[in-house]
Amino acid sequence: MKKLIAMLLALMLVMSGIAVFTACDNNTDEPAETTEANKNETPTTEAPTTEEQTTEAPAPQVLKMATNAYFQPYEFYQDGKIVGIDAEIAAAIAAKLGMTLEIVDMEFDSIITAVNEGSVDFGMAGMTVTPDRQKEVDFSVSYANGVQTIIVKNDSPITCVDDLFAEGAAYKVGVQLGTTGDIYATGDFGSENVTTYSNGNEAVLALLGGSVDCVIIDNEPAKALVAANEGLKTLETAYANEDYAICVKKGNAELLAKIDQAIKELTADGTIDAIVDKYIK
Repeated sequence: MKKLIAMLLALMLVMSGIAVFTACDNNTDEPAETTEANKNETPTTEAPTTEEQTTEAPAPQVLKMATNAYFQPYEFYQDGKIVGIDAEIAAAIAAKLGMTLEIVDMEFDSIITAVNEGSVDFGMAGMTVTPDRQKEVDFSVSYANGVQTIIVKNDSPITCVDDLFAEGAAYKVGVQLGTTGDIYATGDFGSENVTTYSNGNEAVLALLGGSVDCVIIDNEPAKALVAANEGLKTLETAYANEDYAICVKKGNAELLAKIDQAIKELTADGTIDAIVDKYIK
């Protein structure tokens, strides 16, 4: 009897173990109980496929232009912004190249240096192509024509260009430093008779004050300066005729070719003429 009871107890223990093992095995597929450690875990999601990803277009590259913004109507300040013929043509060129334009204002005489040092991409400031400048930088095709004009007081004895070259004449000439007016006048009349100024405004103030007898500067800025200052006029005869172009660092053939192509296209579709007509009536 005792043996029978012992066998029954053993059998019951075996059956109980099997039941416990089965229960534990069945629970392995159930979600783990939430604990304080995993309550704040952020669920992860799979990264979107290449097709699902949204790729933003890269920002356009910046094209830097050096100018001297005291050369109306080619470049001048209006409401704190540099505007004018050169500014608008440059913006149109940048758009053609898929770039945005940044204009850097500096002394005219510093533009070629800035271009060569690479702090700017090109120079555009009513700049005339001359043999001396061609030794330092490369020039684009011309985008506009310029005329060097002489500004005098209304009662000046200088009535035409020839008066400056008359025998015994020793007139004092005011010019903007580094411009073709400066180059031509210094060559024609000698540096002792030519005074340079940072911009046309300063040269005209010197004329009004009697420090110089005339000012040689490009025709369009000359007209703006005369209109803004009483008692002045421009001579009817031109001092020199020239072509305006964009300068780039010598050897930068890739940028030069792109600028040349843009100028040709903007000329062909009438964009440049429309910009010039906007400022020059």
